Amino acid sequence: MKKALSFFLLLVLLVQCMTFSAFASEEGTDAASPDAVATSGDLNIKAASAVLMEAKTGKILYTQNAELALPPASVTKVMTLLLVAEAIDEGKIAATDMVTVSEYAASMGGSQVFLEAGEQFTVEELIKCTVIASANDAAVALAEFTCGSESAFVTAMNERAASLGLTASVFENVTGLDDTTQNHVMSALDIAIISRHLICHPIVMKYTSTWMDSFRNGAFTLTNTNRLIRFYPGATGLKTGSTAKAKFCLSATAERDGMTLVAVVMGAETRDVRNAETMRLLDFGFANYALFTAEPSSMGEVKVTCGVKDSLACEREGFYAVVKKGETKKVQQNVSLPSSVKAAVQKGDEVGRIAYTLNGQELGSAAIVASETVERITFFELFEKLLYTFLHLA
Repeated sequence: MKKALSFFLLLVLLVQCMTFSAFASEEGTDAASPDAVATSGDLNIKAASAVLMEAKTGKILYTQNAELALPPASVTKVMTLLLVAEAIDEGKIAATDMVTVSEYAASMGGSQVFLEAGEQFTVEELIKCTVIASANDAAVALAEFTCGSESAFVTAMNERAASLGLTASVFENVTGLDDTTQNHVMSALDIAIISRHLICHPIVMKYTSTWMDSFRNGAFTLTNTNRLIRFYPGATGLKTGSTAKAKFCLSATAERDGMTLVAVVMGAETRDVRNAETMRLLDFGFANYALFTAEPSSMGEVKVTCGVKDSLACEREGFYAVVKKGETKKVQQNVSLPSSVKAAVQKGDEVGRIAYTLNGQELGSAAIVASETVERITFFELFEKLLYTFLHLA
């Protein structure tokens, strides 16, 4: 009787597994859309435009003429540095590669480290000079080395702007020098978006938070043009800029209690006003908002039917949301995970979701995904298993 029952159950399983699987993975939705906009405060920033963004989620916390296209001066270099850092990550160039300075790069005016034609420095040394001292000559040397010429690099800058969905940015050079440019512009929002991507690159952040360093074996002192590094608690970077046309601009980043903010101010009348208004933006963000964080973690196992194994390890993807300060512990989660899934399941397939709510309002959701692949059992494998069980049951 026991043999017959076991055989019958395995036969049912055989039939089930040979039918079409209804399980299908779905692409997870972005837990925190960069387009989401929070209620802005009425700060009346003393500048032509301004924006405050939380970096992890891309949440906008304050805007003031944020999409207005304006001359960015040396804040242009956030895009220059992003392309160089991405080229390093992609293996197109290396931080240790030697760059030979061209006559054109050495001829750059404005902020510079007085490179001479024919000198050689590593990519990382030139990144350091570009980040800390906003060196135009170093930026052009990097661009030429990365793409062959400044013009080719500028083309890449405009292509990258398009790929990021930027609506106001048009690049004519890699430095932001605007004496001869016709329409070299960026918006505060575009700068914040680029900055958000840039801070993911350690080789840049290694120097953007450095107050003082040296160049040419200590013979040349580099002092960070971003004074907030020294005077604003939690400041981590990022890039200043000023010309007669652009006035005073700044993209600044700061981190407190696990939340990183990007504050952009464009067209301020003086350096002091620019710095003060940027700090006021950051103060507003840190005083009113906090980051709820649910890091990726294991969710245990779920049963698998029709698979080469009976269980599947799964994990939740990370979820991050900006909430009002003091409300991170009020966030609730609702787990939706089936008792079983049907093979085949590929690593990364979505098998469930976690919805996060605050005060009855959904903040967003994160996928629960398979941590491993479990292949579908074949007819012959299942039949062999059935036959083996039948023959060995007592």
